[in-house]
Amino acid sequence: EEGGGVTSAYPFEQWRYRWLEGIGTDIIIEFVDPTLSGEFRMTMDPSEKDALMNVSGLGLTDYEALGFADKEDRFDRTDGTRLGTGGMQLPSSMNQFERLRQFALVSKPPPIKFTDLETAVDSTIRYNLLPMETRVDYMRMTSSTIMTNITLQFDRKDLQFEDDSGVSKAIVNIYGRITSMTRRPVNVFEDVVAIDVPTALLAEAASGVSVYQQSVPLPPGNYRLNIVAKDVVSENMTTFELALRVPYYDEDTLGVSSLVLADVIEKVPTRSIGSGQFVIGTSKVRPRLGETFRRDEKMGIYFQIYNFEMDEVTKEPDGTIEYEVVNNTDNKVVISFTEDLSAIERSSASQTVVEKLLPLENLEPGDYTLRVKVVDNVRGETLSPEAVFKVT
Repeated sequence: EEGGGVTSAYPFEQWRYRWLEGIGTDIIIEFVDPTLSGEFRMTMDPSEKDALMNVSGLGLTDYEALGFADKEDRFDRTDGTRLGTGGMQLPSSMNQFERLRQFALVSKPPPIKFTDLETAVDSTIRYNLLPMETRVDYMRMTSSTIMTNITLQFDRKDLQFEDDSGVSKAIVNIYGRITSMTRRPVNVFEDVVAIDVPTALLAEAASGVSVYQQSVPLPPGNYRLNIVAKDVVSENMTTFELALRVPYYDEDTLGVSSLVLADVIEKVPTRSIGSGQFVIGTSKVRPRLGETFRRDEKMGIYFQIYNFEMDEVTKEPDGTIEYEVVNNTDNKVVISFTEDLSAIERSSASQTVVEKLLPLENLEPGDYTLRVKVVDNVRGETLSPEAVFKVT
């Protein structure tokens, strides 16, 4: 462009920008150059996106092409850039000190709202005044990204409710931090869980639970999860630490996600697909923490299967899924059935989603194990995920 802009020999679509709202988007950019090195980074010099910057006679600005400026003059600049020279003065936002300020703002982490909870994560003191159950499930998004679903559950009888004009309210502040094994921060999340109950129904509602879920995409690998939860009214706190072992799913090997036992499995409206708590794809799947079900309930079974081998003749995946429920007291099989992969709606070689609701009315109270056997008949591979649950 005239007056210092940069001309690229590559189409505009081949450069990917992330515009940084409110921080001088014409100065600090992140870009990808898929035709050269595949590099992705942040820079204070916009001229670095010019693939022909160091090639003499090519990638000229209008001023340079008309002979009013020499491309070599770019390398005599003292403002830390290699922009083309011209007759137009650069905007004040291109001042090197302004660009340094913008760079510092971009590099600055977002402010923490719950600083008191952050302090609890950084300390070695452990609180357990607020009972909390935790569960982590893994679902594949891509070969390099795994959706990590972190589910927390609080018994309402452990929360302190405060009456306000006939409505009792309990509030729990949640701060979570995921770090690498060397304690380098990877992801931070904060949220508020608010429970509103009519005061007249508080005694009845206190026997229930409140469940919260946060979904975090992570690359395969090992991480540390730290969570601090605080009851705002009673000021009771709990701290929790867990190792996250995010699995890697080889595209040439049969794979299976976490086996989730749920108390809710239902389709969501089109506008809610893929977003919101407990939503996985087109379904709402709320895990039952504690894996305890009543006989008059139906137990939801949810898991995903990846990378079935395609049959060379039918061009379709060929596999079976076997289910067994075993009584842990006498090790007897009380429920057993098998289904073919072709009977599952929208099954494919790349991914098959299994959603079941299992009636429990015929099971005696006790402890049970759900055993699932996934068989790829073409490749001859087998996977056997299982989960333990209790019937009351």
